[in-house]
Amino acid sequence: MNHLKNKVVIVTGASSGIGAATARALAAEGATVVLAARNEARLATLVDDIIAGGGTASYRVSDVTDRADAAALADYANDTYGRVDVLVNNAGLMLFSFWSDLVVEDWEAMIDTNIKGYLYSIAGVLPLMLAQGSGQILNMDSVAGHQVDPAAGIYSSTKFFVQAMTESMRKDLGVNHNIRVNTVSPGVIDTGWADKVTDPEGRKAAQKLNAIAIGSDDVASAVVYALNQPENITINDLIISPTQQNW
Repeated sequence: MNHLKNKVVIVTGASSGIGAATARALAAEGATVVLAARNEARLATLVDDIIAGGGTASYRVSDVTDRADAAALADYANDTYGRVDVLVNNAGLMLFSFWSDLVVEDWEAMIDTNIKGYLYSIAGVLPLMLAQGSGQILNMDSVAGHQVDPAAGIYSSTKFFVQAMTESMRKDLGVNHNIRVNTVSPGVIDTGWADKVTDPEGRKAAQKLNAIAIGSDDVASAVVYALNQPENITINDLIISPTQQNW
């Protein structure tokens, strides 16, 4: 049975990668998708593609690190479609450095996007879901939220935060308010990240790792599975990684 048909779903970070693939996959299941990101050209193209394929979609240019903008996104979805059933908290930033590099600007950027961005998006949709007496929030996590690499200390910390936050939400919102909350934790994904590594040796290592990577569509399928469950079932955390990934 399809439990996603006609549900109104907000997807943040939807202009590329996992977010774009997730938007397409949810629309294919009959969900109405509201896409959010900062790149308007990519959002507009994706919405056009979804509509051309028979889906229902719209977009709002949004910056999840701005609390007022995140609230306006939720209001836009509610004003346009009359409700918000699902939030896919996907906008994220993954930057690598060693502690001795003291790249404080990168630390702050990841905290702003991966933690505050999630919290602001939740704060935007939560009053609507509480009023409805139902809803789903999927927080995109990572295997980095389960184990730590020396060069990914802050990134992993933000994803550990997502794990703890989601578990608390599940125990409160799920148990007391019928709002299901869960995570999907991908392993190595081919989103073009390896080619963006500037250090030559680092790029070689990244490209070698990326050779075993799964695709964004694979993660999107996991998101659909996690969300497309009867109301009395919550998939707490779904880890999806390449078969050859040994960590």
